[in-house]
Amino acid sequence: MSPPDPALLAALDTNLVTHSSWIARRLPGMEVVDEDGLVLVDSGLVCDTFNFVSRAHLTDANVRAGVDRALRWFRSRGRPFSWWVGPADTPPDLGHRLEQEGLEAAESELAMAAPLAGLPRVAVPEGLEVMRALTPGQIGDFAVINAANWSPPDPNVVEFYARATGLLADPACPLRLYVGYVHGRPVATSEVTLAGGVAGVYNVATLASWRRRGIAGAVLRAALAEAAAGGVDRAVLQAAPDGVGVYRRLGFVPFGHIQEYKPPAGWFTADPPDRSGSERDPRHVAIRGATAD
Repeated sequence: MSPPDPALLAALDTNLVTHSSWIARRLPGMEVVDEDGLVLVDSGLVCDTFNFVSRAHLTDANVRAGVDRALRWFRSRGRPFSWWVGPADTPPDLGHRLEQEGLEAAESELAMAAPLAGLPRVAVPEGLEVMRALTPGQIGDFAVINAANWSPPDPNVVEFYARATGLLADPACPLRLYVGYVHGRPVATSEVTLAGGVAGVYNVATLASWRRRGIAGAVLRAALAEAAAGGVDRAVLQAAPDGVGVYRRLGFVPFGHIQEYKPPAGWFTADPPDRSGSERDPRHVAIRGATAD
């Protein structure tokens, strides 16, 4: 893996922040704080899918205060969250510092990028139609498919998209949702967020009974082709291990790693670490991107 282009790292950061915060900045009951080297997103839902810490630009001098501020912010709200540490985040040992504060490493994903000029062709399964989700019904289909990534399906996912329908239905929204229908039945999704000069890929999902048929790749290619037609020349994504093959077939290559950290069970009811003495209170010990078919 060659050293990443700094411009690409910045684009990845900007795109992820737009994906995670654009809706929350515009809906009542949701909150975004973007200051002092951190972006904090609270959706108001008890769901770490929509509660984020990202784009950490901290220094050795302020990292301790920044991490402490973010953790106390979410602890005061009592809601689960994910802290995504990407290849541009600083300081370089940020993940280690989060583990010292009691967070646990969760999903590890590859940051990948691809040119959109000359997208490889993929076979389109019989009966598949890909549509941009702009009506309440289509956005609802997108939500239901993504909620099914959990067993049982996560109602918070459906609630989030229900609240956001008015914003997502605006053709100018940078978050573009796509649904793949097979003979009229919604079975797969993809999101492309346009920000930072790139197309960011998220929420690539297929209902379990429709996987391994090439549907996810066809839906994603259609979404990327539309972004390319609009003048975007590069796409980025964070790939879970089971999606890497799908993305490689579309020309994506890895350029870094992204690590997710989460609070462990009981973290919200435990006492926060004592900052008056040592670097780490010994009592405070630790006990989720894009997927595919």
